[in-house]
Amino acid sequence: MIEENTSAFWRATLALCCGSFMIFSNLYVTQPLLPEFQQAFGISTLQANASLAVATLMLGFSLLIYGPLSDALGRRGIMLITMTGVVVTTFALAWVPDYTSLILLRALQGFLLGGLPAIAIAYMGDEFSKKAMAVAVGIYISGNTLGGIGGRLFSGFMADAFDWRASFLLAAVISLACLIVFWWALPASRHFKPQTPSIQRMFRDLTGHLRNPLLLSVYLLGGLNFFIFINQYSYVTYLLSDDPWLLSSSLLGMLFITYLTGTFAASISGRVALYLAQPLCMALGVLILISGSLILLLPSLIAIIAGLLVNSFGFFFCHSNASSWVSRQAPHARASANALYLVFYYLGASTGGFYLDPFWQFWHWPGVIAGSLLVLLITLSISLWLWRQDPRSLSQIS
Repeated sequence: MIEENTSAFWRATLALCCGSFMIFSNLYVTQPLLPEFQQAFGISTLQANASLAVATLMLGFSLLIYGPLSDALGRRGIMLITMTGVVVTTFALAWVPDYTSLILLRALQGFLLGGLPAIAIAYMGDEFSKKAMAVAVGIYISGNTLGGIGGRLFSGFMADAFDWRASFLLAAVISLACLIVFWWALPASRHFKPQTPSIQRMFRDLTGHLRNPLLLSVYLLGGLNFFIFINQYSYVTYLLSDDPWLLSSSLLGMLFITYLTGTFAASISGRVALYLAQPLCMALGVLILISGSLILLLPSLIAIIAGLLVNSFGFFFCHSNASSWVSRQAPHARASANALYLVFYYLGASTGGFYLDPFWQFWHWPGVIAGSLLVLLITLSISLWLWRQDPRSLSQIS
């Protein structure tokens, strides 16, 4: 097994972080462009949100395929094939003739984007010791946050300097570089034990995980948290692109630098979980997310940025612990268990806009925050229930 702080640990972690950066920079590349799409194609806020929602929705559905498939066929090959497809579709997005074509290509891209997230943590579960995995998952998820920041940053700046098509061209070049590093650095699987492909067993594994109340609860927690967190960012772009702030695409992209606190939170989450029960870590993350949402109500650009910084820390601290906790709780078919967590996670991202849009239409930004708090109180309750059901999770990573 790969142990913490060995050369194999850092090489594998580097590869997975590069892959993670590639996936999430592509997933979120359209988010600073939402006002641009509104103007270029003459569409509504909800229609513009579809460029992100359709990708996250298809990513979520794809996980039901990639997770069980990798339990049978292996991890590394599937990740490489799907990442190659992402590079091709990202380049093609720069040449779409209309918004319908953009949405269709984003749907295909979303399906391909699911290859790495569905399998990466299962790969770690196979190859890393438990202690090394707790640390590696946090570092890997910090790659998620850096990808989200990077994709939104270069997207916004390229749209201001050239146009939104240039954002996709640059994303394709960066993705190709990440793919090359991933192929070179990721060690071959040594401890993977393949299962004979069986639709019946795949279905049995998935339904078995869903019948586990602890796993189902953390699936709901992760999905509902992302349901709110990612869509707050979408609506804050509409808020700040309008009076009195009138921020440009590049400045809207810079808002996502606030993800850096999430990068830090993810990187320390595994170490905190060595001393504090992971469900309590999740509850702490949700409480921080609630606090940040309340700060967002203050009518000041500085306060809004501060609120986003707090939100990012709380969300990713909770998410990192939830992801790691799923792998530890699943008695078998870890890829399927992690895939289901991510299905709920990305379904939350793709549907949260439909939930928050009526709050935006009727009560504008205060309505978005009120709708957010209603959901976050539910996820706080879930995390505390998980702690009561699984008190042995306290300091049991060893």
